[in-house]
Amino acid sequence: MELRQLEYFVAVARERHFGRAAERLHIGQPAISQQIRRLERELGVELLDRSPRHVRLTAAGESFLPEAEAVLGAMVRAREAVAAHTAARTATLRIGTSAGLGAHLERVLDELAAVAPDLAVELISVPTRVRLEQVVAGELEAAFLRGGSDPASLPQQPALRFTPVWHDPLVAVLPARHPLAQNETVAMADLATLPLRLVHRRDNPVLVDLIVGAFHEAGVEPMPGANSANLADTLTAIGAGPASWTVVYASHAVRLHTGRVVFRPFRAPAELSLTTYLATRREDPTGQLELLRRACRGHDHES
Repeated sequence: MELRQLEYFVAVARERHFGRAAERLHIGQPAISQQIRRLERELGVELLDRSPRHVRLTAAGESFLPEAEAVLGAMVRAREAVAAHTAARTATLRIGTSAGLGAHLERVLDELAAVAPDLAVELISVPTRVRLEQVVAGELEAAFLRGGSDPASLPQQPALRFTPVWHDPLVAVLPARHPLAQNETVAMADLATLPLRLVHRRDNPVLVDLIVGAFHEAGVEPMPGANSANLADTLTAIGAGPASWTVVYASHAVRLHTGRVVFRPFRAPAELSLTTYLATRREDPTGQLELLRRACRGHDHES
C-alpha cells in the first residue's frame, strides 16, 4: 500500500468522479484508475462502484475512507513537524539580556549551539521594563531578568511566564588595601562602617531591597555612598579610595580583572543571591523557545 494510492482514492471519493479527481491532482486519469485497482487488489475488496455515469463508494469504501484520510492527515502533520523543527534550528532567536550574566549565559549559549548548531542568536541588552515589553510585543522571543526567590517580586505581567533558571550569588567588592580584604568572608556589621555604592532603587529595586534587608536583619544600617555612572567607574572609585564598597554577581566577578579590588562572599547568615528567570509569552510561543528551555535545563544540570 502506497501513500499515493490512498491520496488518489480519497480524491476520487471526494469528487465522485475520476476526471475531476485527475484535474485536482494534476495527473492523468488512467494513472489514478490503475493505482486504485492495485489498492483494491491488495485489500481484496472493491472500494468504488464504477459506472459510466457516476462513481460511488462501496460499503468497504465507506469504511476505508476515514482511515485513509487519517493516514494522509498524519502524513501532513509529520511533514509540518519536520518543517517546524528545521525552521526552529535555522531562524534567529532574539533574547533580552542584562550585564553580569557572565558564565551562566555563556553555558546556556553553548548548550543551545549543541542542540541547534544552525540557530542564530541575537542578544539584546536593554532595561528590564523595555525587555519585558518587547517580549510581550513579540520583538523578543525571551528575556532573562533577575528577581527574588519569591515570584511575587517579579513584575506583574499576565501575558508572560517566568521560569527560574539559575541562582546568582552576590559578593562584596572591597578595596584590596582595606583590612576587611584580608578576610575570606565579610559580615554586614563590618560593612556598615563603609560607604555603600549602589544603584538607585528605581533602577534595580530587587537588588537594593535585598542588600538593605540584609543590613536590617543584622541590626545595622548601611552607610550611603556616591553612585557611579557604570560598574567600571564604580570599581575604579573603590580601588582608588577613599574606602567604599559595592556588590556584584559572583558569575560576573570572575570576569573582572583588577588588582585594586577584591571580591569576598558574605558571611552566613547573610549569604545573598538573586534568582534569574526566563520570561516568555504565555501564548503563541515560537518554535525556538523549547530549544532555549532545553539549553537552560542543560546548563542547570551542569552547574
